Order: sequence, then C-alpha cells, then structure tokens
Amino acid sequence: MSTENFSTADIALASRLRHTALEAARLAAPLLRDAFRQDVQRENKTNAHDLVTAFDRRSEQIIREHLTRAEHDSWVLGEEGGISGEGGIQWIVDPIDGTSNFTHGVAFFCISIAAARDGQLLAGVVLDPVAGLEFTADAEHAYLNGKILAPAPRPDQAHANLMTDYPSAEALEVDGTLGLVEFGSWVSAFATVRRKVSAALALAHVAAGWCDVTLGLDTKPWDIAAGALLVRRAGGRYLAYRYDDKQLPDYEAPCFMALGPDADYPAASTSLERIIEARRAQGFSR
Repeated sequence: MSTENFSTADIALASRLRHTALEAARLAAPLLRDAFRQDVQRENKTNAHDLVTAFDRRSEQIIREHLTRAEHDSWVLGEEGGISGEGGIQWIVDPIDGTSNFTHGVAFFCISIAAARDGQLLAGVVLDPVAGLEFTADAEHAYLNGKILAPAPRPDQAHANLMTDYPSAEALEVDGTLGLVEFGSWVSAFATVRRKVSAALALAHVAAGWCDVTLGLDTKPWDIAAGALLVRRAGGRYLAYRYDDKQLPDYEAPCFMALGPDADYPAASTSLERIIEARRAQGFSR
C-alpha cells in the first residue's frame, strides 16, 4: 500500500485510531459473545428483515463512550444512535453488522468501526466476536489478529466465490424480476454464491482472501466504511457506485463492489451496472 498521500503525522494518527477502535470493539465483544444463541429479544426496525436488539444499543453505547473519551476531537455516526459529538475525526460505527444472523444463531456477524477525516478513511476495525477474528487497517496495512495481510492471488471467475446480500426483499420490490435474473446469472457464472447478510464481514473476508468478490446495494456508511479500507489496504479494489454525479466519499455511496488483488469478474460488474442503470431510470439519486 502506497502512503504517498499521508504525512508521517497522518500515519501515526491512523495507527493510533486503529488501536483506539480495536480497544472499543474489544470492550463490546464479550457482550455479544455471551448473548449469542441465548434468548435474544428482537424488534423490527423498519420491517421484519431489518432487526434491532437491546444488544445493538448497548454495544454502540460502550463503543461511543470509549471512542469519544479516548479521542476528544471526534464525533460518532452510529447505526442505532445517529450523530453525537463534534470534532475533526469522524467515527462510523455499526455495533452489530448482521443483527439478523445474531438473533437467529448464525455465527456471521461483527462489530464494525471506521475513522475518517475530511471524507478520507484513516483506520478501520471489523471484529468477529464468535470466531475471535480481529481485522484492522490503518494508513499502511491491513491486519488479521495483528499480522499484516499480504495480497492473495484470486482465481478466474468460474472458480471464484461471491458474497452478497442482494437481492433483499426491499430490493426485489424495487428491481422486480431483474434482481432474480441477475442473481441467477451469478449462480451460473461463479463457483459459489453465498448470502451472508453482513457486508462488513464479507469485505473483511475479501481482504483475508477467503472471498473473491462481494457486492451490495442500498448500503449505509456503517455497513462498509471499515471493510472498504481493509480491502484496499490488503491490495484489493473497493469500487463505489453512485446513481448521480454527487461527489460523496466512497463510503457514503449507496452501492459497491470489492474484489481481491488483480481479480476481474465481469459477471458481477456488468450485473451491478445493469441494476444501477435500471434504478437511475426510475429516478434514484444519491
């Protein structure tokens, strides 16, 4: 990873923010680990596919308190609590990415924390509390449990595996049969297609070399900010897609595709472009 855009002070700041975010995630992890596969009461947030629990809220509270106490010049954008605080550093927090998995006893969920300044990502943490995996990134590298993640070569499309949350029930309401057609094309084109329902952890798996490509639509910054940085620092590509020409930071764009180093999977990229073009025709913007 080139650090040509970062000063020595920036590199030191990013390293500090990575450690601060990891400390916060470690503080919240036991709460989720202890509650997993217990009698967790869930609530519908927007619908039966979008869930929240008391553990989401408590996890975010623990994380917020630590981040703002450790980094006074900072503010938090959290999935559950919205915006709080003010300062030069933005923390982007998902206290449980994959709440549906968490509530159904599926061991594929994580804590996701990113740090950004002026729209540029500086540090990220994706912590899998069940598997004990700590994915982190700073201005120089991506790490897994403290060890640098080296770029891993990827197979051709026919032997590659894809992770995606698409199409969700909400996406099918918008895209209709197009969503099913495109999903079917991936099943035919790739060796495996997995719907894991945690964008942050899927991105971390791309960074680690366990997944070759992941893509998503209708994402929020807390879903993808930390994972996007992980992929890039591990030598991969994170590509942001927008419906219009607004100059948003990549982690605020609503759609994405992330690939391992030197990977090229036209079945995924052309599908994503078709879906986005169809939505543009319906008047989507952002």
